[in-house]
Amino acid sequence: MAGGRSDSVSAGLAGVSRGHDDGIGDGRRDVARWTCWLLSDGAAGNRNQAQALAGAMALDARPITIRLRRPWSWLAPTGPGDVRRALMPEVAELLVPPWPDLAIGCGRAGALATLGLARLSGGGTRTVQILDPRRHRQRFDALVVPAHDGLSGGNVITTLGGLNDIDDAWLARGRQAFPHLGTLPSPRVAVLVGGPTRALALDAAYVDGLLSTLEQWAGHGASFLVTCSRRTPPVLAGHLRQRFAAWPGVFWAGPEDGDNPYAGLLGWAERIVVTPDSANLLTEACATGVPVRVHEPARVRGKMAGLLQALMASGRVRPLQVDFQEFSAPPLRELPAVVAAVRQRLGRSAGADRL
Repeated sequence: MAGGRSDSVSAGLAGVSRGHDDGIGDGRRDVARWTCWLLSDGAAGNRNQAQALAGAMALDARPITIRLRRPWSWLAPTGPGDVRRALMPEVAELLVPPWPDLAIGCGRAGALATLGLARLSGGGTRTVQILDPRRHRQRFDALVVPAHDGLSGGNVITTLGGLNDIDDAWLARGRQAFPHLGTLPSPRVAVLVGGPTRALALDAAYVDGLLSTLEQWAGHGASFLVTCSRRTPPVLAGHLRQRFAAWPGVFWAGPEDGDNPYAGLLGWAERIVVTPDSANLLTEACATGVPVRVHEPARVRGKMAGLLQALMASGRVRPLQVDFQEFSAPPLRELPAVVAAVRQRLGRSAGADRL
Protein backbone atom coordinates (compact mmCIF):
# COMPACT_ATOMS: atom_id res chain seq x y z
CA MET A 1 0.00 0.00 0.00
CA ALA A 2 1.22 3.48 -0.74
CA GLY A 3 -0.34 6.93 -0.65
CA GLY A 4 -2.35 8.79 1.99
CA ARG A 5 -2.63 8.02 5.67
CA SER A 6 -5.69 6.09 6.84
CA ASP A 7 -7.55 6.80 10.05
CA SER A 8 -6.55 3.40 11.42
CA VAL A 9 -2.84 4.06 10.97
CA SER A 10 -3.23 7.54 12.45
CA ALA A 11 -4.82 5.98 15.51
CA GLY A 12 -1.86 3.66 15.80
CA LEU A 13 0.45 6.69 15.97
CA ALA A 14 -1.33 8.28 18.93
CA GLY A 15 1.15 9.16 21.63
CA VAL A 16 4.23 8.27 19.57
CA SER A 17 6.80 11.05 19.73
CA ARG A 18 9.04 11.90 16.80
CA GLY A 19 12.47 10.25 16.74
CA HIS A 20 15.68 11.65 15.32
CA ASP A 21 15.71 12.48 11.62
CA ASP A 22 18.31 9.74 11.15
CA GLY A 23 15.66 7.28 12.31
CA ILE A 24 17.48 5.98 15.37
CA GLY A 25 18.19 7.32 18.82
CA ASP A 26 21.46 5.57 19.63
CA GLY A 27 23.73 7.22 17.10
CA ARG A 28 23.81 4.51 14.46
CA ARG A 29 23.63 5.44 10.80
CA ASP A 30 20.51 6.43 8.86
CA VAL A 31 17.86 3.68 8.66
CA ALA A 32 18.09 3.76 4.86
CA ARG A 33 21.66 2.44 5.16
CA TRP A 34 20.77 -0.34 7.59
CA THR A 35 21.25 -3.96 6.70
CA CYS A 36 17.99 -5.88 6.89
CA TRP A 37 16.80 -9.50 6.87
CA LEU A 38 13.23 -10.49 5.99
CA LEU A 39 12.03 -13.56 7.89
CA SER A 40 8.86 -15.46 7.01
CA ASP A 41 7.60 -18.96 6.25
CA GLY A 42 7.69 -18.09 2.54
CA ALA A 43 3.91 -17.95 2.12
CA ALA A 44 3.15 -15.27 -0.46
CA GLY A 45 0.95 -13.22 1.87
CA ASN A 46 3.65 -13.09 4.55
CA ARG A 47 6.64 -12.69 2.25
CA ASN A 48 5.02 -9.90 0.25
CA GLN A 49 4.08 -7.82 3.29
CA ALA A 50 7.63 -7.94 4.65
CA GLN A 51 9.04 -7.05 1.22
CA ALA A 52 6.58 -4.18 0.84
CA LEU A 53 7.67 -2.62 4.13
CA ALA A 54 11.39 -3.05 3.43
CA GLY A 55 10.98 -1.67 -0.08
CA ALA A 56 9.11 1.39 1.15
CA MET A 57 11.91 1.99 3.70
CA ALA A 58 14.43 1.84 0.82
CA LEU A 59 16.26 -1.06 2.46
CA ASP A 60 18.37 -3.57 0.54
CA ALA A 61 16.85 -6.54 2.32
CA ARG A 62 17.85 -10.20 2.34
CA PRO A 63 14.86 -12.59 2.40
CA ILE A 64 15.22 -15.82 4.38
CA THR A 65 12.52 -18.50 4.33
CA ILE A 66 12.10 -19.93 7.81
CA ARG A 67 11.49 -23.66 8.15
CA LEU A 68 11.02 -24.87 11.71
CA ARG A 69 11.71 -28.21 13.36
CA ARG A 70 9.19 -29.81 15.66
CA PRO A 71 8.12 -28.93 18.31
CA TRP A 72 9.00 -25.32 17.51
CA SER A 73 6.71 -25.32 14.47
CA TRP A 74 3.90 -25.85 16.97
CA LEU A 75 5.23 -23.53 19.68
CA ALA A 76 6.18 -20.50 17.55
CA PRO A 77 6.82 -17.72 18.30
CA THR A 78 8.30 -19.29 21.44
CA GLY A 79 11.75 -20.63 20.64
CA PRO A 80 14.89 -22.03 22.26
CA GLY A 81 17.71 -19.94 23.67
CA ASP A 82 19.64 -20.34 20.41
CA VAL A 83 17.13 -19.93 17.60
CA ARG A 84 19.23 -22.05 15.26
CA ARG A 85 18.20 -25.13 17.24
CA ALA A 86 14.60 -24.51 16.10
CA LEU A 87 15.50 -24.28 12.41
CA MET A 88 16.02 -26.84 9.71
CA PRO A 89 19.79 -27.25 9.10
CA GLU A 90 19.76 -25.54 5.71
CA VAL A 91 18.13 -22.48 7.31
CA ALA A 92 20.20 -22.48 10.51
CA GLU A 93 23.42 -22.28 8.50
CA LEU A 94 22.23 -18.95 7.02
CA LEU A 95 22.08 -17.26 10.41
CA VAL A 96 25.69 -16.18 10.87
CA PRO A 97 27.36 -12.82 11.60
CA PRO A 98 27.52 -10.04 10.69
CA TRP A 99 24.05 -9.61 12.16
CA PRO A 100 21.66 -7.21 10.42
CA ASP A 101 20.69 -3.86 11.88
CA LEU A 102 17.02 -4.71 11.38
CA ALA A 103 14.95 -7.88 11.14
CA ILE A 104 11.42 -7.75 9.72
CA GLY A 105 9.32 -10.81 10.47
CA CYS A 106 5.88 -11.76 9.25
CA GLY A 107 3.78 -14.61 10.59
CA ARG A 108 4.51 -16.81 13.61
CA ALA A 109 7.56 -18.54 12.14
CA GLY A 110 9.00 -15.18 11.20
CA ALA A 111 8.29 -13.90 14.72
CA LEU A 112 10.23 -16.78 16.29
CA ALA A 113 13.21 -16.18 14.01
CA THR A 114 13.11 -12.40 14.49
CA LEU A 115 13.18 -12.64 18.28
CA GLY A 116 15.86 -15.32 18.09
CA LEU A 117 18.01 -13.13 15.86
CA ALA A 118 17.74 -10.30 18.37
CA ARG A 119 19.09 -12.68 21.04
CA LEU A 120 21.93 -13.91 18.81
CA SER A 121 22.99 -10.34 18.10
CA GLY A 122 23.01 -9.41 21.79
CA GLY A 123 20.25 -6.90 21.18
CA GLY A 124 22.03 -5.22 18.29
CA THR A 125 19.36 -6.20 15.76
CA ARG A 126 16.16 -4.14 15.97
CA THR A 127 12.91 -6.00 15.34
CA VAL A 128 9.68 -5.30 13.45
CA GLN A 129 6.93 -7.91 13.39
CA ILE A 130 4.03 -7.87 10.90
CA LEU A 131 0.86 -9.71 12.03
CA ASP A 132 0.02 -10.71 15.56
CA PRO A 133 2.53 -13.29 16.88
CA ARG A 134 0.01 -14.11 19.67
CA ARG A 135 2.75 -14.23 22.31
CA HIS A 136 5.80 -12.17 23.29
CA ARG A 137 4.29 -9.06 21.70
CA GLN A 138 6.14 -6.78 24.12
CA ARG A 139 9.52 -7.97 22.87
CA PHE A 140 9.34 -6.37 19.41
CA ASP A 141 10.46 -2.80 18.74
CA ALA A 142 7.43 -2.37 16.47
CA LEU A 143 4.38 -4.57 15.91
CA VAL A 144 2.29 -3.90 12.76
CA VAL A 145 -1.17 -5.46 13.04
CA PRO A 146 -4.64 -4.97 11.54
CA ALA A 147 -7.07 -3.03 13.70
CA HIS A 148 -9.53 -5.93 13.81
CA ASP A 149 -7.01 -7.84 16.00
CA GLY A 150 -7.88 -5.41 18.79
CA LEU A 151 -4.31 -4.86 20.03
CA SER A 152 -2.94 -1.68 21.55
CA GLY A 153 0.27 -0.56 23.20
CA GLY A 154 3.32 1.60 22.80
CA ASN A 155 4.95 -0.58 20.15
CA VAL A 156 1.72 -1.33 18.23
CA ILE A 157 1.02 0.23 14.83
CA THR A 158 -2.46 -0.56 13.54
CA THR A 159 -3.63 -0.72 9.94
CA LEU A 160 -6.99 -1.36 8.37
CA GLY A 161 -5.72 -4.20 6.17
CA GLY A 162 -2.54 -5.96 5.08
CA LEU A 163 0.56 -4.21 3.74
CA ASN A 164 1.21 -3.97 0.02
CA ASP A 165 3.05 -1.65 -2.35
CA ILE A 166 0.19 -1.00 -4.79
CA ASP A 167 0.08 2.62 -5.95
CA ASP A 168 -0.52 4.47 -9.22
CA ALA A 169 2.98 3.69 -10.51
CA TRP A 170 2.57 -0.03 -9.69
CA LEU A 171 -0.76 -0.13 -11.55
CA ALA A 172 0.74 1.70 -14.53
CA ARG A 173 3.55 -0.87 -14.72
CA GLY A 174 0.94 -3.61 -14.67
CA ARG A 175 -0.86 -2.05 -17.63
CA GLN A 176 2.42 -1.65 -19.48
CA ALA A 177 3.40 -5.29 -18.88
CA PHE A 178 0.03 -6.66 -20.10
CA PRO A 179 -1.25 -4.17 -22.71
CA HIS A 180 -3.49 -6.73 -24.43
CA LEU A 181 -5.81 -6.76 -21.41
CA GLY A 182 -6.76 -3.18 -22.21
CA THR A 183 -8.31 -4.29 -25.52
CA LEU A 184 -10.97 -6.43 -23.79
CA PRO A 185 -14.57 -5.17 -23.78
CA SER A 186 -15.56 -2.63 -21.14
CA PRO A 187 -16.42 -2.85 -18.33
CA ARG A 188 -13.42 -5.00 -17.49
CA VAL A 189 -14.13 -6.92 -14.27
CA ALA A 190 -11.22 -8.39 -12.32
CA VAL A 191 -12.34 -11.49 -10.40
CA LEU A 192 -9.97 -12.45 -7.56
CA VAL A 193 -10.61 -15.95 -6.23
CA GLY A 194 -9.01 -17.31 -3.05
CA GLY A 195 -9.86 -20.53 -1.27
CA PRO A 196 -11.88 -21.97 1.61
CA THR A 197 -10.93 -20.79 5.10
CA ARG A 198 -12.46 -20.74 8.55
CA ALA A 199 -13.82 -17.30 7.64
CA LEU A 200 -15.65 -18.45 4.51
CA ALA A 201 -16.78 -21.78 3.09
CA LEU A 202 -15.70 -21.04 -0.47
CA ASP A 203 -17.43 -23.97 -2.13
CA ALA A 204 -19.29 -24.70 -5.36
CA ALA A 205 -22.55 -23.29 -4.00
CA TYR A 206 -20.89 -19.97 -3.11
CA VAL A 207 -19.15 -19.77 -6.48
CA ASP A 208 -22.31 -20.59 -8.42
CA GLY A 209 -24.14 -17.79 -6.64
CA LEU A 210 -21.36 -15.39 -7.59
CA LEU A 211 -21.38 -16.62 -11.20
CA SER A 212 -25.13 -16.13 -11.55
CA THR A 213 -24.65 -12.41 -10.99
CA LEU A 214 -21.62 -12.16 -13.25
CA GLU A 215 -23.60 -13.91 -15.98
CA GLN A 216 -25.96 -10.96 -15.95
CA TRP A 217 -23.02 -8.58 -16.25
CA ALA A 218 -21.69 -10.62 -19.18
CA GLY A 219 -25.04 -10.14 -20.88
CA HIS A 220 -24.43 -6.40 -20.71
CA GLY A 221 -21.03 -6.62 -22.41
CA ALA A 222 -18.59 -7.11 -19.52
CA SER A 223 -15.32 -8.99 -19.86
CA PHE A 224 -13.62 -10.83 -17.01
CA LEU A 225 -10.01 -10.88 -15.84
CA VAL A 226 -9.94 -13.91 -13.56
CA THR A 227 -7.19 -15.12 -11.28
CA CYS A 228 -7.17 -18.02 -8.82
CA SER A 229 -4.79 -18.40 -5.91
CA ARG A 230 -2.70 -21.36 -4.81
CA ARG A 231 -5.41 -21.95 -2.22
CA THR A 232 -8.14 -22.43 -4.82
CA PRO A 233 -9.08 -26.16 -4.91
CA PRO A 234 -8.30 -27.61 -8.37
CA VAL A 235 -11.86 -28.87 -8.82
CA LEU A 236 -13.21 -25.40 -8.10
CA ALA A 237 -10.67 -23.78 -10.41
CA GLY A 238 -11.69 -26.19 -13.19
CA HIS A 239 -15.35 -25.34 -12.66
CA LEU A 240 -14.59 -21.62 -12.85
CA ARG A 241 -12.46 -22.05 -15.97
CA GLN A 242 -15.31 -23.85 -17.73
CA ARG A 243 -17.87 -21.20 -16.83
CA PHE A 244 -15.72 -18.18 -17.67
CA ALA A 245 -14.72 -19.73 -21.03
CA ALA A 246 -18.15 -18.68 -22.32
CA TRP A 247 -17.42 -14.98 -21.77
CA PRO A 248 -14.75 -12.56 -23.06
CA GLY A 249 -11.66 -12.28 -20.91
CA VAL A 250 -8.64 -14.13 -19.54
CA PHE A 251 -8.30 -16.87 -16.94
CA TRP A 252 -5.18 -17.59 -14.89
CA ALA A 253 -4.90 -20.44 -12.38
CA GLY A 254 -1.17 -21.15 -12.43
CA PRO A 255 2.02 -21.26 -14.53
CA GLU A 256 0.33 -23.47 -17.09
CA ASP A 257 -1.63 -20.37 -18.12
CA GLY A 258 1.52 -18.32 -18.77
CA ASP A 259 2.97 -15.41 -16.84
CA ASN A 260 1.01 -14.31 -13.81
CA PRO A 261 -1.00 -11.27 -15.01
CA TYR A 262 -2.09 -10.14 -11.52
CA ALA A 263 -0.63 -6.64 -11.81
CA GLY A 264 -2.20 -6.25 -15.25
CA LEU A 265 -5.58 -7.47 -13.99
CA LEU A 266 -5.61 -4.86 -11.25
CA GLY A 267 -4.16 -2.20 -13.53
CA TRP A 268 -6.82 -2.60 -16.25
CA ALA A 269 -9.81 -3.42 -14.01
CA GLU A 270 -12.78 -1.08 -14.03
CA ARG A 271 -14.59 -3.17 -11.42
CA ILE A 272 -13.28 -5.78 -9.00
CA VAL A 273 -15.08 -8.77 -7.51
CA VAL A 274 -13.15 -10.54 -4.76
CA THR A 275 -13.87 -13.55 -2.58
CA PRO A 276 -13.64 -12.32 1.04
CA ASP A 277 -11.49 -15.14 2.41
CA SER A 278 -8.16 -13.30 2.37
CA ALA A 279 -7.23 -10.01 4.02
CA ASN A 280 -4.50 -9.50 1.42
CA LEU A 281 -6.84 -10.01 -1.54
CA LEU A 282 -9.37 -7.59 -0.09
CA THR A 283 -6.90 -4.86 0.75
CA GLU A 284 -5.02 -5.19 -2.54
CA ALA A 285 -8.32 -4.81 -4.39
CA CYS A 286 -9.16 -1.73 -2.33
CA ALA A 287 -5.70 -0.23 -2.98
CA THR A 288 -6.61 0.26 -6.66
CA GLY A 289 -9.36 2.81 -6.06
CA VAL A 290 -11.64 0.76 -8.33
CA PRO A 291 -15.16 -0.18 -7.09
CA VAL A 292 -14.90 -3.47 -5.18
CA ARG A 293 -17.79 -5.92 -4.76
CA VAL A 294 -18.17 -9.00 -2.54
CA HIS A 295 -20.72 -11.78 -2.95
CA GLU A 296 -22.79 -12.49 0.19
CA PRO A 297 -20.64 -10.61 2.74
CA ALA A 298 -22.90 -11.78 5.57
CA ARG A 299 -21.46 -15.30 5.21
CA VAL A 300 -18.00 -14.19 6.37
CA ARG A 301 -17.05 -15.07 9.96
CA GLY A 302 -14.42 -14.18 12.56
CA LYS A 303 -11.78 -11.48 12.17
CA MET A 304 -12.30 -11.38 8.41
CA ALA A 305 -15.86 -10.25 9.08
CA GLY A 306 -14.48 -7.35 11.11
CA LEU A 307 -12.16 -6.32 8.28
CA LEU A 308 -14.90 -6.63 5.69
CA GLN A 309 -17.30 -4.57 7.78
CA ALA A 310 -14.67 -1.87 8.21
CA LEU A 311 -14.02 -1.76 4.45
CA MET A 312 -17.74 -1.54 3.76
CA ALA A 313 -18.17 1.19 6.38
CA SER A 314 -15.35 3.16 4.70
CA GLY A 315 -17.26 3.00 1.41
CA ARG A 316 -14.61 0.95 -0.38
CA VAL A 317 -16.56 -2.33 -0.66
CA ARG A 318 -20.20 -3.04 -1.45
CA PRO A 319 -22.24 -6.25 -1.83
CA LEU A 320 -22.31 -7.83 -5.29
CA GLN A 321 -25.57 -7.05 -7.11
CA VAL A 322 -26.95 -7.61 -10.60
CA ASP A 323 -27.80 -3.92 -10.87
CA PHE A 324 -24.32 -2.40 -10.70
CA GLN A 325 -24.16 1.18 -9.53
CA GLU A 326 -20.89 3.00 -10.02
CA PHE A 327 -19.26 4.39 -6.91
CA SER A 328 -15.91 5.82 -5.98
CA ALA A 329 -13.81 5.63 -2.84
CA PRO A 330 -10.27 6.69 -1.98
CA PRO A 331 -7.74 3.91 -2.54
CA LEU A 332 -6.60 2.13 0.61
CA ARG A 333 -2.87 2.90 0.71
CA GLU A 334 -1.45 2.71 4.21
CA LEU A 335 2.20 1.89 3.60
CA PRO A 336 3.70 5.44 3.83
CA ALA A 337 2.03 6.00 7.20
CA VAL A 338 3.26 2.63 8.45
CA VAL A 339 6.82 3.45 7.34
CA ALA A 340 6.68 6.77 9.21
CA ALA A 341 5.41 5.03 12.35
CA VAL A 342 8.07 2.30 12.17
CA ARG A 343 10.81 4.90 11.75
CA GLN A 344 9.51 6.72 14.82
CA ARG A 345 9.47 3.52 16.83
CA LEU A 346 13.02 2.64 15.78
CA GLY A 347 14.08 6.17 16.68
CA ARG A 348 13.24 5.57 20.33
CA SER A 349 15.60 4.08 22.86
CA ALA A 350 15.17 0.30 22.86
CA GLY A 351 12.28 -0.84 25.02
CA ALA A 352 11.29 2.64 26.19
CA ASP A 353 7.56 2.08 26.07
CA ARG A 354 6.84 -1.29 24.51
CA LEU A 355 3.51 -3.04 24.97
